[in-house]
Amino acid sequence: MDGEISPEEVERLLEDDRPPRVVDIRPPAAFDREHIPGSENVPFAGLPDRIASLEGAERIVTVCPHGQASRQAARLIKSYEGTKDARVESMEGGLDAWEGEFETAIEADGDGGGDSDAPF
Repeated sequence: MDGEISPEEVERLLEDDRPPRVVDIRPPAAFDREHIPGSENVPFAGLPDRIASLEGAERIVTVCPHGQASRQAARLIKSYEGTKDARVESMEGGLDAWEGEFETAIEADGDGGGDSDAPF
């Protein structure tokens, strides 16, 4: 792990031409309710099986509710051969400290639901 990064810095980096990969390690249901726009859900329990999907990333930021588990996730990602050259950081304070916008899974999928009369 290359240290921690402030939520403000993450928000600024997400506006760059080459944003970091933001890896939200919470369970899918929590991620679906709200997450940092552009982030990807890789639940902590499944991280060892999906870590290869992060190969080639230049910068990775891990995110969790309070900034504790994301440190462990960042260490695991950094120890993987395919990400050893990436800058891997944990977002300090977790999502509790995030003051930026959130999106939901519905917004991320581009299906806002509209004004449908469907009961579901």
